[in-house]
Amino acid sequence: MTVGTNSSPGAVTASGTPSLAAVPPQGAGRAAAAAPGPREPRETRDPAEPGGVTEFTALGIDPDDLPDGLVVADHTGRVICFNSAAARITALAPGQALGARIDRALPLEDLDGRRWWALTDPYGGLATRRGQPERNLLLPGGREVLVSARYVRTHPTGPLRRLVVTLRGTEARRRTERSHAELIATVAHELRSPLTSVKGFTATLLAKWERFTDDQKRLMLETVDADANRVTRLIAELLDISRIDSGRLEVRRQPVDIATAVGRHVQALTANGQAPDRFLVRVSCSLPDLWADPDKIDQILGNLLENAVRHGEGTVTIDVSPTSLTNAAGKTEKGTAVTVTDEGPGIPEESMGRVFTRFWRGSKRGGTGLGLYIVKGIVEAHGGAITVGRGPGGGAEFRFILPVGAPAYLTQ
Repeated sequence: MTVGTNSSPGAVTASGTPSLAAVPPQGAGRAAAAAPGPREPRETRDPAEPGGVTEFTALGIDPDDLPDGLVVADHTGRVICFNSAAARITALAPGQALGARIDRALPLEDLDGRRWWALTDPYGGLATRRGQPERNLLLPGGREVLVSARYVRTHPTGPLRRLVVTLRGTEARRRTERSHAELIATVAHELRSPLTSVKGFTATLLAKWERFTDDQKRLMLETVDADANRVTRLIAELLDISRIDSGRLEVRRQPVDIATAVGRHVQALTANGQAPDRFLVRVSCSLPDLWADPDKIDQILGNLLENAVRHGEGTVTIDVSPTSLTNAAGKTEKGTAVTVTDEGPGIPEESMGRVFTRFWRGSKRGGTGLGLYIVKGIVEAHGGAITVGRGPGGGAEFRFILPVGAPAYLTQ
């Protein structure tokens, strides 16, 4: 980060407030040129002067360490701080920006092509304003950035002492917007089919009830019930995604017998037509006590085993064993590891980094592509971790580890 100074007062309006339009051209009254290095000494003004960039030094903060672009202009409208993130976002060297007028260093326009500094007039506008909210603006060349501004005054209605501008790229927001659009499109597609079926069968039954036999009525009602369950599952997935993304996923811990939970899911799959000899369950005899949310554990196991049966081939092996993991505090604690392996074609190496993202699908055999994203969120909400790899037989191998998670009163 490079910081410069400028002691020239510049022109002022009739009210005594500098105006960007009246500031002398670059270099006319410049008191300190931009230093050549990115980390040269900061401005040499009175450290007690309010609003100066020296506050960063006093707090032990280097503006170059900030993730967003930071541009600070003094009371004359000239740039005195231009950090490395701002240089990266604007593609402008700090030496070109320092000492320049803020409207020349950052010639911003709104999406209608109007000059933003002329519209907002931070130095000559109303003295009651505190700043500008974040909005999309354009740099020269049409590059879009997110810009917000803060007006630092000596007192609430006093003249502007510092103009602090933050810059952010729009890439992250664009990715979020695309993700939301994809989610809406997926939900609309997944809801259309079952709701069409429900509407069709119920309308037919209501209109022609007497014409159908009891077996036909039962078949149609069973179809309606299955489609209603499908809609319910999709809504539950959407609620889980909302809670995971907002950090509000609740984990209600209680003692869980993970081996029994695995056995229950295997029995459910065999009852639905899977061959019993397709599953191999291996459970260690020395498992630690596990405190977790039993409903969430069922959700994890159900998703992983269903994926192994639907997308994999051969024997599905479930290993449950004790292990250890490092918690957020850097301490090692006991845990339980569950590994689900199949003998199918596995997951390509180039796709393994995207397995736990939204809408990833390993094949075209149905599904919303949200299940593994939810599984990862649930495991991490328990303080655990999940990985994907290739099993001994070449198929997919999912392994998740959960800490003991015992309440504090049991560990003291």
